[in-house]
Amino acid sequence: QVQLVESGGGLVQAGGSLRLSCAASGTTYAMGWFRQAPGKEREIAAAISWSGVDTYYADSVKGRFTISRDNAKNTVYLQMNSLKPEDTASYYCAASVRTTYVRTTIRDYDSWGQGTQVTVSS
Repeated sequence: QVQLVESGGGLVQAGGSLRLSCAASGTTYAMGWFRQAPGKEREIAAAISWSGVDTYYADSVKGRFTISRDNAKNTVYLQMNSLKPEDTASYYCAASVRTTYVRTTIRDYDSWGQGTQVTVSS
């Protein structure tokens, strides 16, 4: 099973930016970033196909977040701009080894990272 390690979380003021990285131990296909706030269900934030051509963004992050990947480095990124307090959550990287297409549901993913905390202060 592919191991995923996230980095880049932290504390930032509203309006600021953070860049999350997720390094995979091997080849992955579709990848995504999910987030989970306290007391809430885990939800998709963004997803990307293996080629990087196709992407998906939740309405709540569209226009502010950008997902990208570098397959040579087995790494996926999430650039988060114009952060809001409601973006505060644990962010999880997920990888699929079954499909190269964009996927947006939890059950489509096979491997998960340990999570990185993002806290946005008002």
